Amino acid sequence: MLQRNTWQRFGLFTLVGLLLSGLISCASGPMGTTPAGKTEVEFWTMQLQPKFTTYFEQLIDAFEQENPDLTVRWVDVPWAAMQSKILTAVSAKTAPDVVNLNPDFALQLAGRNAWLDLNGKVSPEQRALYLPNIWKASTLNDQSFGLPWYLTSRIAIYNQDLFQQAGIAEPPQTYAELATVAQQVKAKTGKYATFISFVPEDSAELLESLVQMGVTLVDDQGRAAFNSPVGKAAFRYWIDLYQRKLLPPEVLTEGHRRAVDLYQSGQIALLASSPQFLTTIATNAPDIAKASAAAPQITGDTGLNNVAVMNLIIPRDTDQPNAALKFALYVTNPDNQLAFAKAGNVLPSTQVSLEDSYFRDVPADATAADQARVVSAKQLQDAQVLLPAIEDIKQLQKIIYENLQAAMIDRKTVDQAIADAEQEWNQKVAG
Repeated sequence: MLQRNTWQRFGLFTLVGLLLSGLISCASGPMGTTPAGKTEVEFWTMQLQPKFTTYFEQLIDAFEQENPDLTVRWVDVPWAAMQSKILTAVSAKTAPDVVNLNPDFALQLAGRNAWLDLNGKVSPEQRALYLPNIWKASTLNDQSFGLPWYLTSRIAIYNQDLFQQAGIAEPPQTYAELATVAQQVKAKTGKYATFISFVPEDSAELLESLVQMGVTLVDDQGRAAFNSPVGKAAFRYWIDLYQRKLLPPEVLTEGHRRAVDLYQSGQIALLASSPQFLTTIATNAPDIAKASAAAPQITGDTGLNNVAVMNLIIPRDTDQPNAALKFALYVTNPDNQLAFAKAGNVLPSTQVSLEDSYFRDVPADATAADQARVVSAKQLQDAQVLLPAIEDIKQLQKIIYENLQAAMIDRKTVDQAIADAEQEWNQKVAG
């Protein structure tokens, strides 16, 4: 599977210890079988077998034909094992030459100088191939540590039947409109408009919504900047929806998986998710799928759209930096990005690839998935990674979510919750 819609849960790879070191599956033969006279590039991906085995075998074969002095050994790592595997490998200086990670986790090691700095190694012409906002997602302190690869941009999947029952003609485009829709759906149908998780370890969608509403999370020194009039208004927005019973009570205890379940059972009218989930809905709830349509993601006054990024990173201790970079640039070039995006139902991060009609035109006999693909692709020109590039972003999420929860159940006032969150984060920064 390419990703769970918890792209927004990038930091939640579970640390499961060194026992997982035996879980790697190899696609190109055992260790030490490098053909004589060739330089080996070891390439790790995250849970792309077996669905994409043929794709990568053909990709690697084409690369090796173009570069007869190089050979690539592809290793596919289970999703849940990647964090412990790469941490162990980096510490032991046995990391692969190229590894597929997301910026959220990669940032944690970028701050420890674990990755090769690509500034000066990737030419301006090569860098210009990628969407500028996406390139920034793999940058820390002006140092670029990753090549953008495949993307998703959240969309709104909505149940047209429920909207019709509630007398709503169009899906909401902003959070202000969502509040109105939520009240109308509840009043007319007894059901909920949407679900957003407040579980600290789960999706970052709520944290991203604050940014979309205009909240600055941290300042240039990394200190809390969210205790502001805009921040308080954003806190009040979600607290008010919950206290008016316009959000399911499980938002305090359940993650995004629950949102999918509720949408598939017809209990919520709108699901904020990636286009890939339309396939899941079609399999699990065919009737709901028939009533489903895609719309642009809900945003705030800023008009900002989120994007989730997967990239390719080269560890600093690689023995083959030039060969590793050549391979990483090959995997992420426009032609190969376009091919992989079509195969995986994701979005490319190269500008030329996005100009393909596959991402621009809705077929006459379009399915909901076709519609969703074009909707999400159109968002990419203005989309960006909404969360700041800081190492402890998951800790900031935990602090904000926990204080929001306390206010939602009347254990704190809004002012107290946001002030406590500010103090807790600033103490962490100072410490």
